[in-house]
Amino acid sequence: MSHFHNTETTAFCMEARFLDFVIKDGYKLKGLLLATPDGECYVKLAKHLRAGFDWRLPRGTWLQVVGEKKCDRKTGEVKFKAERILAASFESHRYAENLTPPPQQSTTSSIEQSKPKVAKSTILVCQKSDCMKRGGKQVCQAIQAAMSDRGLEDQVTIKGTGCMKNCKAGPNLVMPDKTRYSRIKAAQVPALIDKHFSEVTLAIASNNTF
Repeated sequence: MSHFHNTETTAFCMEARFLDFVIKDGYKLKGLLLATPDGECYVKLAKHLRAGFDWRLPRGTWLQVVGEKKCDRKTGEVKFKAERILAASFESHRYAENLTPPPQQSTTSSIEQSKPKVAKSTILVCQKSDCMKRGGKQVCQAIQAAMSDRGLEDQVTIKGTGCMKNCKAGPNLVMPDKTRYSRIKAAQVPALIDKHFSEVTLAIASNNTF
């Protein structure tokens, strides 16, 4: 029980540059070494990511990593475990959730050129404990699922933030147009995504008909 109380578990979402693989026993993929604004960071990969991970991932690729963060309140040690990994930049090679290799350039060049050039948008989600206790983790997961369902992974980024000064009304999030929402429930997320990204979704759907 003491271990439970001494460890705080929250959801996290970060963008970082891939530096290297972390290998165990000489051949087992354990995790990734990433470069963040705060320095180098080790992120352990969940088992379902390790099995199908593409070892050809180029060094320097920007990644969006979503998962679970555990913080030991006594020692201050922080551990990250990735449950989902996506390409964080439209300019990078696009990888699927398990980072399968991109299709051959010869078959996609004309399609890539016809895709709408949509500026990357950012959804800000409070990552502080009060918001997480009020359902912030579920909201973050719901946003990821809604973006995946609508093909918005390359157009929208989720960024965790510090306290938004409205703790009792959590979870709190801010959409790209600066609209702020409080007391958000996971069930409300799909409607919010449709409200704020309907034009982007329609553009993607139209492009996929070719």
